[in-house]
Amino acid sequence: MSGIDIHHTHSLKPKEARKAVEELAEKLSERFEMDYRWEGDRMHFSRSGVDGFIALAAKDLHISAKLGFLLSAFRGPIESEIRRVLDERFS
Repeated sequence: MSGIDIHHTHSLKPKEARKAVEELAEKLSERFEMDYRWEGDRMHFSRSGVDGFIALAAKDLHISAKLGFLLSAFRGPIESEIRRVLDERFS
């Protein structure tokens, strides 16, 4: 099983960072039928072939995802897109 592990710094206020993660999760949910739920400052997400979380901290976020066999072939493009969105929304 392949995985993605990204740490990304940000300068957003906690409320703004949480809102940005929520908006991202809503788009992913609509586009890829992904389920998500908050547990404190950690959002867990899953769907067939993907299981992971986004952990919010005051100055950074941590994204970790386990990719199933089929999606592991697309690990590079998936990680690149995540980094692009993080740069766009959290820089």
